[in-house]
Amino acid sequence: MKLYIDPGTGSMLVTVLIGIAGAAVYSLRTRIMNMKTKIGGGKVVDTESVPFAVFSDNKRYFDVFAPILREMDQRERSVLYLTASEDDPVFSCGLAHVTAEYIGPGNRVFTRLNNLKATVLLSTTPGLDVYQWKRSPGVAWYVHIPHAASEVILYRMFGIDYYDAILLSGKYQERDVRELEELRGLPAKDIRIVGIPYMDEMAARLKREGPAPEHERTVLLAPSWGKSALFGVYGSKIIEVLLATGYHLIIRPHPHSFIVEKDMIESLMAAYPESDRIEWNRDRDNFNVLRRSDILVSDFSGVIFEFTLIYDKPVIYTDPDFDLAPYDAWWLKDKTLWTATALPRLGRELTEENMTDLKLLIDECIEDTRFAAGRQDVKAETWGHVSCGAALAADYLCETCDALLSGKEDEQ
Repeated sequence: MKLYIDPGTGSMLVTVLIGIAGAAVYSLRTRIMNMKTKIGGGKVVDTESVPFAVFSDNKRYFDVFAPILREMDQRERSVLYLTASEDDPVFSCGLAHVTAEYIGPGNRVFTRLNNLKATVLLSTTPGLDVYQWKRSPGVAWYVHIPHAASEVILYRMFGIDYYDAILLSGKYQERDVRELEELRGLPAKDIRIVGIPYMDEMAARLKREGPAPEHERTVLLAPSWGKSALFGVYGSKIIEVLLATGYHLIIRPHPHSFIVEKDMIESLMAAYPESDRIEWNRDRDNFNVLRRSDILVSDFSGVIFEFTLIYDKPVIYTDPDFDLAPYDAWWLKDKTLWTATALPRLGRELTEENMTDLKLLIDECIEDTRFAAGRQDVKAETWGHVSCGAALAADYLCETCDALLSGKEDEQ
């Protein structure tokens, strides 16, 4: 009798085995690094514990933390901000109670984090206690906050399993996390629905500055990266078709594309140089480019929800052929992603068949009122506590830290 394993299960098992092997290798490497540090008098020092710490693995996530940092600063709560980017905006944020520390590059990040002493640590980085980044004995409570208004189950497998708490924005996210915990026999995380602080801030900024001045109809092409993303599927064809509409075109590749798809992006930029019809955008702050655009063409990028829910504008999206096997979503009984139910309410799907009619799709999405109603429905599902996110997140962090410190005092 032959044992049969279906492709999805096989792929999942391979991922699990790779994860276990990777964890063992990185655990050994971390021990070796720590031994070298102790022997060689390196960077790890015996420091006093701080009440709050934040870890950001890239400068582009500063906007996720900034509203919470400002709220904590107003409450005169000291925060240690650890960043893997030497040019992180945190170094010029001017917040009196925020101390910033550059801890990169490479394995120096994990040496610092794995020896950190803090009561509460907040991060948007998945994979705690899976690979190099281990739970430090000196950190009492790890809190995760997502950096997009969509699923938290599209992290690589085990992405949030070993956090103590998670700050969410919608009930469907909580449902998915609870199902994962039950399937894997994990202890229940502390879940608090606080909303989306960085989107609150963008919305407030838009209200202050108002809509963009009158301009010609403008299309923003903002794909994610990888073989399932827009450029991976359609290449230069999507640019050609968009230029044929006669509308002004802004192309804003994902920042990671300039790293992992550098040759492709440079080739496209050379083939379609900037002109009065086309511009390439790499602004760190995407506020103005989103405000100037009338419609977004994208795939599965998180910018879709920023564009539609903050700026109240439609999208044209692709339906990527996702292999869920490496992701947490694979474990769920119902593998229908919430995003898949949301996108048809926000705009039209782009396919190989209707691409030649892209101008008609663009005009329909902008002028059809049903998409405006759909945006309100999606917003209600994924953006709870609008305008209150930073305050609610800070409430949770402060309450948790105070309770943990109080409990420690009672034990003494």
